[in-house]
Amino acid sequence: MAQFSIIIGDDHQVVRAGLRQIISSQPDLRVVAECRTGREVIAALKEHSCNLLLLDLSLPDMSGLDVLKHVRSHHEGVGVLVLSGYPEKQFGINVLRGGANGFISKGVDDTELLRAVRLVARGSRYVGPELADLLLSGIDGNGDQPRHGVLSEREFQIFVKLAEGKTVTEIANKLFLSVKTVSTYRSRILDKMGMKTNADITYYAIKNSLLQ
Repeated sequence: MAQFSIIIGDDHQVVRAGLRQIISSQPDLRVVAECRTGREVIAALKEHSCNLLLLDLSLPDMSGLDVLKHVRSHHEGVGVLVLSGYPEKQFGINVLRGGANGFISKGVDDTELLRAVRLVARGSRYVGPELADLLLSGIDGNGDQPRHGVLSEREFQIFVKLAEGKTVTEIANKLFLSVKTVSTYRSRILDKMGMKTNADITYYAIKNSLLQ
């Protein structure tokens, strides 16, 4: 029987322990590292060979989207399944655009979680029913896509940081971009979203459960 190696990245110890218990109960799955921060995830990927990174979006030192971008640039063969408390409708499409192989809510039962883990570990993709409906609706041109769905992966990344109250300078330093570049992205985001200020961005993000 093939065995798949998994790294867990989540800042809550109780969540990591629960995930390890569920995954380790399966003979074909093995947890090789648990990480609390994005930097720990990046270090673990260098140290361990793995098939799957089970990644939370909300980490204390960096966004899960930042970690995802790093994985796609440096560890192409690793499947990434984003496990989040954020609703699929709000974050799922942008996460898939960012290069994730799947998105699953923390509210799913153990059976569905294990199904998603195995699919992504084997190199396939996993999309939950709600996100699948949203994607199909978009293809048909009849979907009620959320406003932030028009943003590119980088725009959405900066959108979230602006919503968190980060300044343009702070975002530039975090993402290794120039202040001018981030300002350009900010203007583009405001234009696409039909907004005028950062306060509008924060209000929208809170209203649509895009912040934790």
